[in-house]
Amino acid sequence: MKAVYFEEHGTSDVLRYGDVPDPELGPGEVLLRMEAAALNFNDIWARRGLPRVELPLPHVSGTDGAGVVIDVGTGVEGVAVGDEVITYCVNCCRKCPACMSGEEIFCREMKLWGFQTGPYDGSYAQYAKLQAEQVTPKPTHLSWTEAAATTTSLLSVWRMLVTRAQVKAGNTVLVWGASGGTGSFALQLCRVLGLRSIAVTSTEAKAEFCRGMGAEEVIRGDCEDVHQRVREMTRGRGVDIVFDHVGETVWPISIECLAWGGKLVICGATEGFEPRIDLRYLWNKQLSFLGSHIGTHREWMECLKLVEQRKIHPPVTQTFPLSECIAAQKLMEDRQIMGKIAIRMDSDD
Repeated sequence: MKAVYFEEHGTSDVLRYGDVPDPELGPGEVLLRMEAAALNFNDIWARRGLPRVELPLPHVSGTDGAGVVIDVGTGVEGVAVGDEVITYCVNCCRKCPACMSGEEIFCREMKLWGFQTGPYDGSYAQYAKLQAEQVTPKPTHLSWTEAAATTTSLLSVWRMLVTRAQVKAGNTVLVWGASGGTGSFALQLCRVLGLRSIAVTSTEAKAEFCRGMGAEEVIRGDCEDVHQRVREMTRGRGVDIVFDHVGETVWPISIECLAWGGKLVICGATEGFEPRIDLRYLWNKQLSFLGSHIGTHREWMECLKLVEQRKIHPPVTQTFPLSECIAAQKLMEDRQIMGKIAIRMDSDD
């Protein structure tokens, strides 16, 4: 089958488009003919390599996808050949106390499909295998590319705001990286939940995109003082929640922007893992710093209700054929995107 893969870590130059072995189906697994996939920043982290994280090589990335079931393994129930499905990226043991209690993201064997699994085990391929529990029916009103972009970013946003930060209607949320895939889902969810969102982005085109996603106010981080603008917008109070997936470079500003008793919730760090903070802010302002990682299957079902109700729509702004996935990843790495980038499997080959 055709796939985009790498055999060693490095820059985008290590990516290859070509033939790789077809997946071999095991018990409890389903085989998909992939129709579309969607990019996430963990594709970049996997390709670059991460300290103390071993990733199987050769590696096919891709944690989001949509396709048609073409085969099922022994013991599979509730999924049949011909089903049109979307994917959930959590691969786990399905039998430990965490899994049995619906908290599979705390399973000691949990891996993100297309990130930690492999070799050759992700959505940037013509065929892919997953555990049967990792697929659910595709929302019928969505195109294949839209359907492929419904899971990882939206699910992360839901867990960050609803489960971890426990937001309440009327809260003010500062959203970093608001024009990207994760940020644009965050703006949509803020609107649905009755939250006041302040988007931080760069360029006027991205600012307009954020307004279209539901941002009530936008700060141009490339030419405005974020802290000063937040003080103006909140009459000196600060924000209740900082929504962060940027990391090191924005933490000092984030802490300044938080109201007393505020919460910072983070799910990733595209600009560094080791922030410096003045701990006096932590105890004097009685702040809460919350980590968040992907989300449970139960939370995914809650997200999909909003998609089915058409309250949230996957913000796909660009699509590429599989053969051009390398170019698409370069755009994401260079921050030259808005919303989500999707990959079609209708390659020229």
